[in-house]
Amino acid sequence: MVMTDPISDMLTRMRNALMSRHVRTEMPASSIKVQIAKILKEEGYIDNFKILEEEGSHRRLVVDLRYGPGGEAVLSGLERVSRPGCRVYAPKDKLPKVLGGIGLAIVSTSKGVMTGDDARQRRLGGEVLCKVW
Repeated sequence: MVMTDPISDMLTRMRNALMSRHVRTEMPASSIKVQIAKILKEEGYIDNFKILEEEGSHRRLVVDLRYGPGGEAVLSGLERVSRPGCRVYAPKDKLPKVLGGIGLAIVSTSKGVMTGDDARQRRLGGEVLCKVW
């Protein structure tokens, strides 16, 4: 099966694991998925992530999901914005604020993948990959 949108696949796997109350989820690794996982860890949405090297050139990304003290998921929403069929780009002054700043947008800029706030501070625009809250 050919995967046309690996970022959507990542977000869907995380969403499904959260709804099933799984502690972790696993997916094929890619550099952009690792960068997104790194941002989610830095912002406190996930506990941790690691890359497992398998035989051959296959790598797996394992994401440890985070839950609150009452068992509620820290991540309540993951939404893909820019898709292969409809790319969404935003200049530095039009980067989206998610839920009035409670959530975050993940943006791919010329200086790498970063949060919308970081891109705004560095005065960079780019492709809006997804929104998280």
